[in-house]
Amino acid sequence: MTRVAAIDCGTNSIRLLIADVSRRGPLVDVVRQMEVVRLGQGVDRTGMLDPAALERTLDAVGRYAEVCREHGVEATRFVATSATRDAGNRHVFVSGVRSLLGVEPEVVSGQEEAALSFAGAASVIGPEQDRPLLVVDIGGGSTELVLGDDVPRAGVSIDLGSVRLTERHLRGDPPSPKQVKAARRDVREALDEVETEVALHEVRTIVGVAGSVTTVTAHALGLPEYDRSRIDGAELGSATVTASCEALLQATREERAAMGFMHPGRVDVIGAGALIWAEIIDRVCRATGGPRTVRTSEHDILDGIALSLR
Repeated sequence: MTRVAAIDCGTNSIRLLIADVSRRGPLVDVVRQMEVVRLGQGVDRTGMLDPAALERTLDAVGRYAEVCREHGVEATRFVATSATRDAGNRHVFVSGVRSLLGVEPEVVSGQEEAALSFAGAASVIGPEQDRPLLVVDIGGGSTELVLGDDVPRAGVSIDLGSVRLTERHLRGDPPSPKQVKAARRDVREALDEVETEVALHEVRTIVGVAGSVTTVTAHALGLPEYDRSRIDGAELGSATVTASCEALLQATREERAAMGFMHPGRVDVIGAGALIWAEIIDRVCRATGGPRTVRTSEHDILDGIALSLR
C-alpha cells in the first residue's frame, strides 16, 4: 500500500483526499477535506485570478501541506482545472503551489479533467448498474460529460459552471425570469455542441458528481443536514431531481442559507449549478426517449487523481 494525496483545485473549491492505494482494489480513505475558496472569482469577466482569491487559495494549500506531512504522504498530485486554465496570471498560482507543496501543479485540459472524473465515479459503480454511464461533473467554471462503460468512450468539457453562470446571468435574488432564460439559452447552446461529440441517446444511467449535484440530491432526499452516507449512491427518478433543481433555482438567498444541508460556500451559486444539472438531465431524457435513473456519487475527480498515483 502507498499513501497518496490528491488535491483538486477548481473554480469554487479546493479539496484534499489522502488515501492508501494498492495496485488493485479500491481506495482506502484516510482524510477528505474541502474548503470553498472561490479561486475563479471574476475570471470569466477579467481573464485573471483575483489577488484576494489567490491569497485564500494558497492559504488553504498551506494547510493541506501540513495535513499531508502529518499523515506521512508518499506521493502527491495537484490538479487545477477551469479557473486556472482560463487565467492569464496562472503562473503566480503555479509558483505559490510549488513552493508550499513541493510538487508542480498540473493545469489539466478539459478532456483530462473529464477522464479523471469518469475514473473516480466508475471505480465504485458495480457491474449491476445499467451501462453506458454518463458521468457529469458540474464544477464552478466548467462542466464535464463523459460517456463510457468501465472506461471512457467519449467526453467533452464545456465552459459553463455554477460560478461562471451565476456571475454571467443569475445576479437577482431570486434570479428574474429574464436572467433564467438567458442562462438556459447558454446551457442549451452548449449542450447542442455536446450532442455532436457524445452519443447521449445511448445513455442508460446518469451519474452526477461534485457539490452542485450532491446538494441537489440532499434537497431531493429531504435531508435535514448533509449526510454523505445517504447521498453517495442515491438513485432517484429524473423528475424528482429536476423538481429539486427548480426549487433551488427559485429560492431566495435567505431560504437557501437556511437549508441544513447547504454548505455556506454554495449558497450564492447553487441555483446555477441546479439549472445546469436540470438541463443536462432533460436533454438526456429527450435523447433516450424517456426518463432515466439518476445516480449521485461522492466519488469523482478527486478519486480519479488518487487512483492515477497507483
